[in-house]
Amino acid sequence: MIERTLFSSDHESFRDSFRRFIDKEIAPFHAEWEEQGYVDRAVWNKAGENGFLCMTMPEEYGGSEADKFYSVIQFEEVARAGVTGIGFSLHSEIVAPYILHYGTPEQKAKYLPKLASGEMIGAIAMSEPAAGSDLQGIKSTAIQQADGSYLLNGSKTFITNGWHADLVVVVAKTNPAAGGKGTSLLLIERGMPGFSVGKRLKKMGMKAQDTSELFFDNVRVPAENLLGGAAMENKGFICLMEQLPWERLQIAISAVAAAQAAIDWTVEYVKERKVFGQPVASFQNTRFTLAELQTEVQVARVFVDKCCELIHEDKLDTATASMAKYWTTDLQCKVMDECVQLFGGYGYMWEYPITRAYADARVQRIYGGTNEIMKEVITRSMGLGGK
Repeated sequence: MIERTLFSSDHESFRDSFRRFIDKEIAPFHAEWEEQGYVDRAVWNKAGENGFLCMTMPEEYGGSEADKFYSVIQFEEVARAGVTGIGFSLHSEIVAPYILHYGTPEQKAKYLPKLASGEMIGAIAMSEPAAGSDLQGIKSTAIQQADGSYLLNGSKTFITNGWHADLVVVVAKTNPAAGGKGTSLLLIERGMPGFSVGKRLKKMGMKAQDTSELFFDNVRVPAENLLGGAAMENKGFICLMEQLPWERLQIAISAVAAAQAAIDWTVEYVKERKVFGQPVASFQNTRFTLAELQTEVQVARVFVDKCCELIHEDKLDTATASMAKYWTTDLQCKVMDECVQLFGGYGYMWEYPITRAYADARVQRIYGGTNEIMKEVITRSMGLGGK
């Protein structure tokens, strides 16, 4: 295998520490959390106490000013362990950065320390019943009132961390007539009158991840809760586009790590499982299938590692991130399918991690922008834009 060069000895020490945290505080309870449909709130507090939340945030806001490679390790370890109910990545590396990059000094001081400690859990509300990958098609509105506040109306769906969320970055139209150019981001706190959390959605996979509907019925949002203040009104779509490459790379990182874990589980299984008196691993079909899968995952890992270097240098462009997201998630689903086949009947049993990984993988090709949208983004960078 090609030696990875992303991580220093300090990074690897952190990997060991975070892996121990998963083994002690998450893995033993994950099956129970899958049954109840959400992880226990306490695990967020424990993660905050151990410094595992918002690590890349400045120290003044409760972070460690760690580089993004520490977050890459977290994504990999969560995927490796198959504990997909943990929504740390969205909280720490999507929600918190929006506030850090675009928030006012007052917003940063108010929210970031609470996100870093786990006192608050963050979510971002983009998708709506009639608008998923097409963010310009959202219908939620936040109309400014005479007193400067905003009146927020609309609904969101498929919101990760939605059940637990104390703070939600909501995408809404502050100037509906302007289309995407009239989009803003608002900071909505649990308990605001008119804000309610709907039912937890029952999904094919990622069953421990609390995914919910959110409803906004005449929510009076103070002017100071417009992300970035008045200067950022109607600039939400620009913010979303700037942050999407990192979001999509996070999906790619998890896809490669999950695929590698599936191969590792399968290699061990086929060595032990016997068919016609001999190990499944002794059949050429088994060996060749695993050789092909390992080759493709190795190729994907090298590409994704290069993308990680680029994001670290703030050089990752949207088209390349889209390539990484679409290619690796397609590959992830292919690997899971082939590995389930090699497990045979046991590959269809929920008690086996490969079965849960198979179910968890499918959404990777959908969220963060469907893979079809990724191809549109790529072709436009090639000068082949459609209608």
